[in-house]
Amino acid sequence: MGKRLLTIVFSIVFVWLVSWSIYDFIFSSNKTDKNQVVSDDFDQAESETETNNDENVLGIEQETLTMKNIVGLEIGNTAPDFKLATLDGGEAALSDYLGSPVMLNFWATWCPPCRAEMPDMEKFYQDTEVEVLAINLLEAERTIDDVDQFVDEYELTFPILLDEFIEVAMTYEIQPIPTTFMIDSEGIIQFKSIGPLTYDQMVEVLDNIN
Repeated sequence: MGKRLLTIVFSIVFVWLVSWSIYDFIFSSNKTDKNQVVSDDFDQAESETETNNDENVLGIEQETLTMKNIVGLEIGNTAPDFKLATLDGGEAALSDYLGSPVMLNFWATWCPPCRAEMPDMEKFYQDTEVEVLAINLLEAERTIDDVDQFVDEYELTFPILLDEFIEVAMTYEIQPIPTTFMIDSEGIIQFKSIGPLTYDQMVEVLDNIN
């Protein structure tokens, strides 16, 4: 009787150990598979996030590049090129000044706000490395002598360009004057102002561009 009971107990323990081993093996395998799935999902999500970030950066860069490639009058566009005669008998094109920031100003001698900002423009020209191109709307003047007298009166030293038939003014859609465009060294429009600017405002605009 005692041996039979011992055999039964031994059998029960043996079966329990075998069952536990099988359960532990299956559970461990499932856990490993689940961990692997979670790890794979995380790696995939991380990879997708990096891809999306890269695409966003490329999208911003592409949009900026596209803006630069467009010739237009919006901030970020390439400023339309032109060539005009100068008051001193020469010629000047906007593209001649690539590599330097340019302040492009449209004005006339009979315009009071233009007169008000001219001394500040001259000071700005002397104090900075910005090229100032002052485009006079010659067709709106009585004679070219008025432009000469104006330049002498205000002792202007920056180039005076003559828009004889208002063609460049039309290209730049100029209506009220003065109108000013600030163009960076790559020929990209960075600022536009309708109305006169003070010296401090000119310097502030330049600082923001730089």
